[in-house]
Amino acid sequence: MKEVFRKVYYKNHKKLFIIPIILLLLAIILLTIQGITTGDIIQKDVSLKGGITATIYTQEPFPELKQQLKEIFPEKEFIIRTLKQFGSDNNLGISIEVSDIEQDELKTTLEQLTNLELTSDIYSIEIVGSSLGENFYKQMMIAILLAFIFMGIVVFITFRSLIPSLTVVFAAFSDLVITMAILNIFNIRLSTAGIAALLLLIGYSIDTNILLTTRVLKDRTSSIFDSIKSSMKTGLTMSFTTIIAMSVAFFVATSLVLKQMFLIIIIGLLIDIIITYGMNAGVLVWYAKKRSLK
Repeated sequence: MKEVFRKVYYKNHKKLFIIPIILLLLAIILLTIQGITTGDIIQKDVSLKGGITATIYTQEPFPELKQQLKEIFPEKEFIIRTLKQFGSDNNLGISIEVSDIEQDELKTTLEQLTNLELTSDIYSIEIVGSSLGENFYKQMMIAILLAFIFMGIVVFITFRSLIPSLTVVFAAFSDLVITMAILNIFNIRLSTAGIAALLLLIGYSIDTNILLTTRVLKDRTSSIFDSIKSSMKTGLTMSFTTIIAMSVAFFVATSLVLKQMFLIIIIGLLIDIIITYGMNAGVLVWYAKKRSLK
């Protein structure tokens, strides 16, 4: 097994680029199609595009509520989630998200469909203005852009080499793009908390890639293979520890906001393993051989 691993990274390192590059190209195509079709490269929930989140606290599941609302408002898109009690199948309530509708109209319709009097004891509503949601979305996108800019500066100062520095930044970019594409595939609508999770993901990606790059380029006492192997032991331990912790938190959490954050981090870390020890490792092997660093 060790010899196979050594052969892959010594003789076939260029083939390691194939899977990460294919994933990235597919992700870019999917995001482009999403952008052309809807005007946004990602699907946003009401916290980013504005709208109403209405919550009814009841044990009744109302399984046909979404279809009934769709028949009454065919031009609207409703997202309905069931709120459950942790550790059981007991329903705590249902959450309805929709944009471009008056709150009184929605409340009246829900009362008719559920046969409930929606008083303040069992009904709550949260309204996010479209301009507020859009402004917050733009600010978060600027934050991600600035994160990449400053990250690139720090990485370049650290390694003083253009190709390894660009590879580290490109790896983080690939993690972000592929994760966003996967969210679209599974019809997961990004929230404000989800964007925060994407920022965290950039940090996780940079950690593993800097660890790998540092071991390969700056550890002159070990071979390329031994440096990659040492980095993988540490990096994979970090990644899988976080994935396990996030998986447990995902199943324990009752908050949909927290669940989305945990899910994004899990997806992103799995992608990061492929990108870091596929594309980045392959580039570093090629670079180290070309520069005769080892």
